[in-house]
Amino acid sequence: MTSHSVLVNRPAGRLASLNAEYHRVALGAFMVVVVAHWAEHLAQAAQVYVLGWPLPEARGVLGVPFPWLVTSEWMHYGYALLMLAGFLLLRTGFTGRARTWWNVALGIQVWHHFEHLLLLLQALTGAHLLGRPTPVSILQLAFPRMELHLFYNAVVFAPMVVAMIMHRRPRPAERSLMRCACAAQAG
Repeated sequence: MTSHSVLVNRPAGRLASLNAEYHRVALGAFMVVVVAHWAEHLAQAAQVYVLGWPLPEARGVLGVPFPWLVTSEWMHYGYALLMLAGFLLLRTGFTGRARTWWNVALGIQVWHHFEHLLLLLQALTGAHLLGRPTPVSILQLAFPRMELHLFYNAVVFAPMVVAMIMHRRPRPAERSLMRCACAAQAG
């Protein structure tokens, strides 16, 4: 075996491990990141709708001590990219119906990522969509940003949770195709 083939095969081995013996741990870590992000959006919504804070002051939990987090398009894009990478990297560990639901979440995240890429490019270039004074995403032309991102996170999260539940409770045919130990023990 040449050194080139070792380097080429190594990432595939790590990816295979990620979707086999480390799949459950990786999914757990991914879910922690997703839930923490959700908490930030929900905290911001509570600050606006429950506490009556003006939107510029409603920055979620981390945004209160670190206001630049809320206004950083790099941070928002980085999270959208991290989510997309997580969906792609963990995808092959899913089988059957769980894979279908995971793919639905992935597809929605592809769009969400595109919207954040569009926002980032506008912030970097100063050329804003339709001459708007600030960067806007396509759907943000019709919906306020805070509510739109609550919606995006909900429509990505819902099929992701369905996929994870089905992955933990596979049908016998799906279980036989699994390479991980994520499924609850039959009994």
